[in-house]
Amino acid sequence: MANIQELLDNAIDIARIGGNHTLKYFKKDFEVISKEDDSPVTIADRETEQIIRREILKRYPDHGIIGEEFGKTNPESNIQWVLDPIDGTKSFIHGVPFYTTLIGIMIDNEPVVGIINAPALDELCAAGIGLGATYNGEPCSVRDTNELSEATFLVTEIRRFQEIGMEPLFQDLLANTKLHRTWGDAYGHMMVAIGRADLMFDPLLNIWDAAALLPIMKESGGIFSDTNGAETIHSGNGFSTSKALFPKVKAIFEAHKN
Repeated sequence: MANIQELLDNAIDIARIGGNHTLKYFKKDFEVISKEDDSPVTIADRETEQIIRREILKRYPDHGIIGEEFGKTNPESNIQWVLDPIDGTKSFIHGVPFYTTLIGIMIDNEPVVGIINAPALDELCAAGIGLGATYNGEPCSVRDTNELSEATFLVTEIRRFQEIGMEPLFQDLLANTKLHRTWGDAYGHMMVAIGRADLMFDPLLNIWDAAALLPIMKESGGIFSDTNGAETIHSGNGFSTSKALFPKVKAIFEAHKN
């Protein structure tokens, strides 16, 4: 039986090691390469994932790894570490500190540990199922906002909603919330978990974007869900919010299904 506390402690340590490496390139000159999907990647992304992978396999040689840059290792293992070395690469490239290093751990395909490390800001949010959530080592929780009309709503970029035909949905969320900002990517989800914002929505997510988010939201007293209301990291989209606001946000998504 895996020890969640031990996995959490090691994941925090490894996320700090990886995040610290990104700082060697942050606000420096480096080559930016476009991947097949036209998303950017840098030497910092690739080196950081390699460093994180080495650390994991040094401590847990039999564990599996799923990474954005280098795919799968030990795919047959029931314990899988899911990595995004730099989430928010566009922010990183522009010298904006809202990028993060993400580590999620799944046991039998269920997320049990999540780490969001924002190294340029020295902010780290972590959670293990049944162990609570912490922000820089202190307990954290979603804030007590009961009405969408009082909520702060975050997304990564507005153009994405236009490109995938979700502009009406976005406008509906905008109309029903008090304040909107683009403090996006995983950093936006962390803002919800630590009580600085109330709703963060990503219309498109990969597993390495989402794996860390579900345990953190769950343990901070909130919910990470897909647009159908399922608490899963496998749907390709997701939003973070409080339990009080969840049914109200879900109702807006349902209204735009047809």
